[in-house]
Amino acid sequence: MSKRGRAAGSAYKVGVTKGLPIGAVLKCADNSGAKVLKIIAVLRYGGRLRRIASAAVGDMVVVSVKKGTPQMRRQVINAVIVRQKKPYRRFDGTWIYFEENAAVVTTPTGEPRGSDIRGPVAKEAAERWPRIASTARMII
Repeated sequence: MSKRGRAAGSAYKVGVTKGLPIGAVLKCADNSGAKVLKIIAVLRYGGRLRRIASAAVGDMVVVSVKKGTPQMRRQVINAVIVRQKKPYRRFDGTWIYFEENAAVVTTPTGEPRGSDIRGPVAKEAAERWPRIASTARMII
């Protein structure tokens, strides 16, 4: 049986369109001291050989700090993506996209390093990371 035949019988998986490949530049949405981040790896990404890993809203990524305070610059840290420009479809049928790509700097366990998050946070990221949701002012 072909792969298409087998997939038709399985349950439909709801997911966000992955719009941020490795090398994408993000704005830092918190007050941790970083300003501009660059994705260097996507955590928990099981992809095909030689395919460039991509991330979406709610995914944890490994980033390099390109601009920021002297203490933060050139550090390799974890971050959670909270906004993406690439439109994605929600389960209720609405399409969502933001003006910029943004992430929140976190610890490896998902605790935000900053005490404030600027701008909106996608609902998908807030549901997956409750500590980010409690820090965010606006959840869309």
